[in-house]
Amino acid sequence: MEVFDALLTRQSVSAKDLGLPAPGAEEREKAFAAALTAPDHGAIRPWRFFTVEGEGLERLGDVFAASARRAGGDDKEAESARGKALRSPLLIVCAAKVNPGHPKVPVVEQVIAAGCATQNLLTAFHALGYGAVLVTGGRAYDAGVKEAFGLGPDDAIVGFLHVGTPTQPQRPRNRPPVAHHVRAWP
Repeated sequence: MEVFDALLTRQSVSAKDLGLPAPGAEEREKAFAAALTAPDHGAIRPWRFFTVEGEGLERLGDVFAASARRAGGDDKEAESARGKALRSPLLIVCAAKVNPGHPKVPVVEQVIAAGCATQNLLTAFHALGYGAVLVTGGRAYDAGVKEAFGLGPDDAIVGFLHVGTPTQPQRPRNRPPVAHHVRAWP
């Protein structure tokens, strides 16, 4: 797929509409290589990607359920949170491992770099023929979820990237005209 085709046709696919197969090892390697080309002030490479599949999804579901309970959720909310980890055959936790004391690169730039790498990853999977969706929610900000991935309080989970093969046909999305978002200045 040509780069502009991938960028202009990419759309989020509901996680519950993603099934097997997930990308294989060679496709993942290619997609992660694309992610690593993201802009990165200071070449500090703050992005971290954690692939979760198979039994790991069940364990992540337990982590999500515990997070929901810490947030005051009841059993129903905990089970709902658990289920969110199980929606797709591959879930990638996309994170920014930041250095708050970096002399030249503020934390916000480090998180943005991880976000750019995540966008590259999302677009790469689309170009390879897979569906994906990036989600956040309360689990992305929970200290216990971060800790489960070896992340500290200053680090950020950019999102949870669900990846798989779309099980439903996708309708093209209407996009706003470019002129709605681009202005000449001054």
